[in-house]
Amino acid sequence: MAKDLDELLDEVESKFCRPDPPRPGIVQRPRGCGGGILSNDQNRAEAKENLRSETFEKEDDLDSLINEIFEEPNFDKKPFKLKSKSSGNTSVKASIQGLGKSCSPVYLGGSTAPCGIGTSTSQRACDHLRCTACDFWVVSYDDYMWDKSCDYLFFRNNMPEFHKLRTKLVKKKGTRAYACQCSWRTIEDLTDLQTDHQLHWVCGKH
Repeated sequence: MAKDLDELLDEVESKFCRPDPPRPGIVQRPRGCGGGILSNDQNRAEAKENLRSETFEKEDDLDSLINEIFEEPNFDKKPFKLKSKSSGNTSVKASIQGLGKSCSPVYLGGSTAPCGIGTSTSQRACDHLRCTACDFWVVSYDDYMWDKSCDYLFFRNNMPEFHKLRTKLVKKKGTRAYACQCSWRTIEDLTDLQTDHQLHWVCGKH
């Protein structure tokens, strides 16, 4: 009886518990990847499809890479104009001519003498005088003269405040009163500055 029971159990196990032997043309897929079995034809078709998609993707990547290499850069094409050398030189020359000119010779003059850049042919009183001794700009007042009581301390303490200097200014038509912090002069006629050796005034450039 026991022997018959064992044979019956072996038969049941062989039929229901053991996997069937692989048949030709059938490929068994592991259960962990989705299970089931596929025929060789189905497996081959799926493999071809995967290979085709991968090939297309690689071709697309290669095309895009080639396009990036040979594609012209997108520069901002803004037109620009080069300045002509002649116009640039002209403007530079004009700026140089308009700045940094000095009087030669330097003139002092009364209120009737025109002010500006003095030359040997255009005798004008310089109105940009600077003293090299006290490093002050020279001030001038038309139709005024300095009082005889002026001294060094007066200009030392009051330059360049006009409301303080006017206490020593006397009205006189045709004259021009010049002063820095250390020297002062009353001029009526056009005078070359080089003739007064006591003054340290120079043209401060126009």
